[in-house]
Amino acid sequence: MDRDDHSASVISSVSTTRASDLGPVSPSATPSRRRKTGPVTATKTFVLDTNVLLHDPACIHRFAENHICIPVDVLSELDRFKNEMTERGANAREVHRALMKIFSNKGASVTTGVPTDGGGSIRVAVYDPAEARKHPSVQGFERIFHDLDKADHRILACTLWLSEQVSPPVILVSKDLNMQLKARAVGIECEDYLHDKVEPREVANFDIARVEVSPHELQRFASSGLLPMPESRTIGMVVNDYALLSAGDKATMPAKLSANGEFVRLHHTPESIKVGQGRAIKPMNLGQACFLDALLDPEISLVTCYGQAGTGKTLLAVAAALQQVFNRTYHGVTVSRPIVAMGQTVGFLPGSLQEKMRPWLQPVYDALDLLMRPMEGVQQGPARKKNRFMPEPQQQMAAPAAPYDTLIQQGVIEIEALCYIRGRSIPDRFFILDEAQQLTPLEAKTIVTRMSRGSKLVLVGDPAQIDNPYVDSRSNGLVYTRQRMRGQTFAAHVPLVKGERSPLAEAAARLL
Repeated sequence: MDRDDHSASVISSVSTTRASDLGPVSPSATPSRRRKTGPVTATKTFVLDTNVLLHDPACIHRFAENHICIPVDVLSELDRFKNEMTERGANAREVHRALMKIFSNKGASVTTGVPTDGGGSIRVAVYDPAEARKHPSVQGFERIFHDLDKADHRILACTLWLSEQVSPPVILVSKDLNMQLKARAVGIECEDYLHDKVEPREVANFDIARVEVSPHELQRFASSGLLPMPESRTIGMVVNDYALLSAGDKATMPAKLSANGEFVRLHHTPESIKVGQGRAIKPMNLGQACFLDALLDPEISLVTCYGQAGTGKTLLAVAAALQQVFNRTYHGVTVSRPIVAMGQTVGFLPGSLQEKMRPWLQPVYDALDLLMRPMEGVQQGPARKKNRFMPEPQQQMAAPAAPYDTLIQQGVIEIEALCYIRGRSIPDRFFILDEAQQLTPLEAKTIVTRMSRGSKLVLVGDPAQIDNPYVDSRSNGLVYTRQRMRGQTFAAHVPLVKGERSPLAEAAARLL
């Protein structure tokens, strides 16, 4: 993805800084390295791309004893976004504040660098084309990428120039895949920003763990609801992880690992959930039973769930939320999702906040309608056939209000736009965040920190379906939150594998 071609990406700067104003960077300007006892490890020089700083403004503190160089063209790109009233604009302003704090000390030089706490340094690298063209590598680069009006190309040229001046390795850090390809094409070592990326195994396996037990252990668990288990048999599992205890293929029972290292029975999974006069919803498979247990457990205040389309993530979350609101466990339900479109959008939407959010939250409205609409309201049999082509006068009247409209008007069901959530404190609410895989890690942190006492947060999504150009399956807010909160006594995670929407939907999710 090229920032110069994609409207949602970081684009070229309209202003540049003259290198002659600040002077060229010379090898002698590189801060001296600290000597350490023991094995000597090569100190690296990392050149940060704009999208890395926008992704995580705190990244400048995460390179320990290594040196950080920020091309001046990156500052020009950040300047384009500092006035945006978006998360990207807030991140750009945060980077500017952090750099000003670093370089505001007396005697600090922006171009020669300032030592960091880890033993490295940070500086701004000013690209001087006249000086850089003396090096054959830069000359070769300009023959390949002769359009230096593009910010990408100036950053690449600056990285090549730095590699001629400082001790190797010099590594460009970028989250732009097209930038990485260009860098490798001209021999520049390039890496992704890995601080908030989870391991591939964290998103590769959606299966619930299977723990083999003896028939006697399974019988004891069935009678007492508890089964102590040594750590050697639960390697890789943490508190509130779900498992299937198995004594052969046919003798199995679901269980949850407690903080004491014991497997406990699922106490919060009902036979079915029914809201008002609506239809009853019951778990259809092991994953859904475990998900309902986590949703209904009052001791768990954060639930994350991975699952492909049609596995019941949104429906079960809404059903559990409404049941607990009607039982007065929570004061209301708040639902939201990131505003990230797939493909072409329909432009700006008119109306109130609820009307603007409705197209984005239609899956939630569908779940509410399914759960709350009485079954008696559906015409069946001869009456339906009789009125199919000749509607009677009473059928031509305005359609009745949806069964959940009253709850929305009373504030029991609240529609929240994430762009307005910063600064809020949300107590005693059941908060459902759909499509959470579209969030950046920083956005996920902002939402989690809004939860007050008595609230429960449920993040659901499919890491394989991402439309946000700034994240991928291993660096989005959903997987980041699950990985960082893993092992906390108030957090649980449930993967859903089996689709229950229809055989067609499940086959499409698996084969297409």
